[in-house]
Amino acid sequence: MGTEEAPVRYVLLLIPCILAVIAPFYNAVDPRLFGFPFFYWFLLVLIPVSSLFIYLASRVGR
Repeated sequence: MGTEEAPVRYVLLLIPCILAVIAPFYNAVDPRLFGFPFFYWFLLVLIPVSSLFIYLASRVGR
């Protein structure tokens, strides 16, 4: 791993963490998706999105 790839990896890993931590900003009922309040479906969507970011971070620099 070169020094130029390290910051990119950290940013890619930090994005989903920040999205999950800022719950007070998206703690809302509306909009609903299939009956789920926004808070819950956003967290459910964040699971595969986080997996994608982790995969991308692992592929940087290979």
